[in-house]
Amino acid sequence: MDLAYIPSPGFSTITIGPVTIRMYAIMILLAIIAAVWVSTIRWKKVGGDFDQILDITIVAVPCGIIGARLYHVITTPERFFGPNGNPADIVRIWQGGLGIWGGVLLGALGAWGWCRHRHYPFALILDAAAPALLIAQAIGRLGNWFNQELYGSPTTLPWGLKLNPNVPGVIGSNEMCYDGQVCPSDTLFHPTFLYEMIWNLIGAALLVWLGRKMINRFKAGCLFCCYIMWYTLGRAWIENLRIDFAHEFLGVRVNVWMSIIVFILGVVAFMLVQRYGQPTAVLSDRLFEITRAEEKARSDSEQEAARRQRERDQHTGHENRGDDGADRADGAQDADGAAPSVSDDGVSSDDGAADAADDAVDGAPSSSLWDAPEATEHDVQDAFDRLAAQEADDAQGASADGADDADASDDATDDTAGRAAED
Repeated sequence: MDLAYIPSPGFSTITIGPVTIRMYAIMILLAIIAAVWVSTIRWKKVGGDFDQILDITIVAVPCGIIGARLYHVITTPERFFGPNGNPADIVRIWQGGLGIWGGVLLGALGAWGWCRHRHYPFALILDAAAPALLIAQAIGRLGNWFNQELYGSPTTLPWGLKLNPNVPGVIGSNEMCYDGQVCPSDTLFHPTFLYEMIWNLIGAALLVWLGRKMINRFKAGCLFCCYIMWYTLGRAWIENLRIDFAHEFLGVRVNVWMSIIVFILGVVAFMLVQRYGQPTAVLSDRLFEITRAEEKARSDSEQEAARRQRERDQHTGHENRGDDGADRADGAQDADGAAPSVSDDGVSSDDGAADAADDAVDGAPSSSLWDAPEATEHDVQDAFDRLAAQEADDAQGASADGADDADASDDATDDTAGRAAED
């Protein structure tokens, strides 16, 4: 009976209604978020901003996932094209099978293409992402723990991994211990995913320290070369502990050979970059200039959009004010029509007001009704002012005529009275 061991999780999926979410996918997503966060912090220190990292991520992450899956398909083709293989399983990445080498290669190519398009110094993004990649890979290894996969040979160590056969859909329960024999149910295994997780976290801290201490000695891109050397150095010995199926060459697992080859390439790349590369300070100054230019372009674009919006709002406001002026004119006409006044010549003052208003409107250019709503409202107001003055004059004239008629009546009365007295 084992007194100390690392238990396997009791679940590997989360179900929310009809949707099933696999913990493997959640760990991959968390790994991407962590990598973006760390890369952004480091990228800003050399002159970049978050928007640039986000754009690079949108390009690099899909490329990396495709590359990682293709590497797994190429190195284990019998799982997909053999007698018992299923080509449809190629797209089922939640079942495991992402090769880091293909992910780094295609992801880096995608990032390089975007950086070249935007004129970002590619060596700086490599150095900024180096420790972020190790942190992301460490978090991603937790997905192997939920899948109960990628464990090592049997062990009696107190940190051995104990599988949980009661979890449906996990991968590791079908792994073989050695010589194609099924492992006993009470066997503990080397938690190789945990070894790699710890190794990656140590490497991330080491790269951050080296970046601070050697910033004036390392050329841009050297830190990424250190990432390659550190990861492959650990992957070589950890890979030798694993018992999951893998192709071998000369009795050594293919991934071990790949780790050795990539490590050597990393050493060669470090020497070449250190000799022919550009200093980080020079590329950082260039990135600062690019970032300022992008910020100015965004600011100019926002100001232009705001200016166009103000013009649209002003045009809409002019049309509304023109409509309000027309409504007020109609209201004034209605008010005058409610109390018509008749002049001594028998013509209603409403008709005169309407004629005056028509004359005022007809006197203005017809295009002003659409091109200058303010002028139209002013003309209408002047017309009604003149109408009011005309009505006042008509009223005064009517009063004067009434007074003259009264005087004439009085004279006639006096004449009649005089003739009566003479008779």
